Amino acid sequence: MGKLYYGDNLIVLQEELAAESVDLIYLDPPFNSRRDYNLLFKNPKGHHTDAQIAAFEDTWHWGPQAEREFYELLKQSNTALAEMMDAMRRFLKQTDMMAYLVMMSSRLLALHRVLKPTGSLYLHCDSTAAHYLKIVLDTVFGAENFRNQIAWRRSKNPASIKRIFRRAHDIILFYAKSPDYLFNMQYRELSDASKKLYGNQDEKGSYQLVPLLVSGKRNGATGQIWRGIDPNQRGKEGMHWVTTPDKLDEYDKQGLVIFGKKGDALPRLKYYLEDSCVIPMNDFWDDIQAVKPSETFGYPTQKPLALLERIIQASSNPGDVVLDPFCGCGTAIHAAHNLGRDWIGIDITHLAISLIEKRMHDAFPELTFQVYGTPKDLESARDLAARDKYQFQWWACSLVNAQPYQGKKKGADGGIDGLIFFQDDASHAKKIIVSIKGGENVSVVMVRDLIATVEREKAALGLLITLTPPTRPMLAEAVSAGFYLSPQGELPKIQVLTVNDLLTGAAKPQYVDLARGQHTFKKMPLAEPKTSQDKLF
Repeated sequence: MGKLYYGDNLIVLQEELAAESVDLIYLDPPFNSRRDYNLLFKNPKGHHTDAQIAAFEDTWHWGPQAEREFYELLKQSNTALAEMMDAMRRFLKQTDMMAYLVMMSSRLLALHRVLKPTGSLYLHCDSTAAHYLKIVLDTVFGAENFRNQIAWRRSKNPASIKRIFRRAHDIILFYAKSPDYLFNMQYRELSDASKKLYGNQDEKGSYQLVPLLVSGKRNGATGQIWRGIDPNQRGKEGMHWVTTPDKLDEYDKQGLVIFGKKGDALPRLKYYLEDSCVIPMNDFWDDIQAVKPSETFGYPTQKPLALLERIIQASSNPGDVVLDPFCGCGTAIHAAHNLGRDWIGIDITHLAISLIEKRMHDAFPELTFQVYGTPKDLESARDLAARDKYQFQWWACSLVNAQPYQGKKKGADGGIDGLIFFQDDASHAKKIIVSIKGGENVSVVMVRDLIATVEREKAALGLLITLTPPTRPMLAEAVSAGFYLSPQGELPKIQVLTVNDLLTGAAKPQYVDLARGQHTFKKMPLAEPKTSQDKLF
């Protein structure tokens, strides 16, 4: 059973998740790169619209929240972390980088608490703060539990960059909680260049000849004389056999050992391509490309499914619990579910939560999972509207399957909070304007404004979603706007809906969409279940 939480991941980790309850953690937190990452939607023709929503602001500033979390770090039981953060503040001062590291340190402590002793953590970052984050991870997990610094080559595209070398890889820091961590070796196919080394051919197939003697003196079985050859006499520092004489005899009986014709030629072993078509993965991953067009949601920080599948297969087994505390568009939990793992996702924006809900239902139509923190009734909707009107707007858009429009810039929306594209005939897609009002006071002016916006945008319909029940003059004004003539019949051109009616199912938007929402949101293809590393391996 999957679980999806809306809210601050620090609070969710501290209050909702039990200690030592998670097998694998993957996190792809904001990198403190001083960028606002936008979630881009497209119109039915495939072009970018003006509906660019700031999914999260990848910028951190020192302020009251950073100050509070800093002093909480000084008081917690990991004294090494407290001392390190105190020293770091003296070095970095009250800078944006220090605010970012305080935020990350608090959450890495909480993540360490919920991780099982056999568990692992993979932190995805870039060069902006990777060196600082590794210091924090060494202090939280112990430097002895550092396992790998993985370089993922995320781009092979040429770029015009002056005065620096082009940045083409991200960093993934891999830590275990203890020496008893779970790990399943992952493999990759031989490259074409490596396959060319198998240039010899016999009735069994392609092979290459590899040395049976390697450098380094040994006094054990691998240092013994075999077939009259003393490995310790083969160089100044000596040499040794790659295996024991008994195993060498077995290779010889199988016809795998080739003896040189010259007296000083060393024996070599036939190594067949079919026996070595895959090799263990190293810490440089250049075989996984950027997100496929069929996977992308336009989320600039979205990672490819194949990348997450490799991590999940390496450090968890079917039935284990995978946690992503910055789950964004949900790639980690998508991969986890497809590989038969339980999952927990946390994100601080309703935009991400609603996007993940749609993604998971598209890919896994029969899937049921729990969503916590999103409004389920009128009271909780009012609470969200009072706390954050933008999160309320983004959540309300999800009630009618609309894509949110614009961001937090005052006056930038032009009277539009959401867009729906639908198709009710064989011609082209039409547009619905969505306006959301989360205040306690509503008036007929709101309906008039929506009518004007629908006319200006040449939209077919307009939806006004209100937290407070509309007044009679509002309903009368909506009726006065007339009807949209659909092939399926006449539809009210302006429709007024309340949050409560949408939540309870008492009302819903009136229109017919033959495309079933695919003009508004990209539909994730049905998932193909996987239980192990690719069949090739």
